[in-house]
Amino acid sequence: MTNEMSVEGLSIAPGVLETIISVAASEVDGVASLGSFATSGIRSMLASKPSTSGIEANLDDDGKLHVSIHVEVYHGYVLPDLAAALRTAIAESLKTQAGIDVDTVDVYVDGIQFKS
Repeated sequence: MTNEMSVEGLSIAPGVLETIISVAASEVDGVASLGSFATSGIRSMLASKPSTSGIEANLDDDGKLHVSIHVEVYHGYVLPDLAAALRTAIAESLKTQAGIDVDTVDVYVDGIQFKS
């Protein structure tokens, strides 16, 4: 998302939305990392804030928010159930924390990791 979003007189920077999405996604059981492990896993281990790699949030002309998220998941989870949990967690977090209704959340599973 490239521009600030205004919700009921409040301006929200794009990085804020991506951070809310990142935190919500990382709290879903079965999500190993956001983006590919090579870029987001190592970066999030070294950085103090959550990685927003693999997250895209766009506001369309009708004012509807569309979210795309790329994740790697742990082996053994049912992918459709995990994607549904991600969609719910992201939509609820954005509604609760920023007052934003989400139109769509597209989930892309880029890889599977094995727990060590």
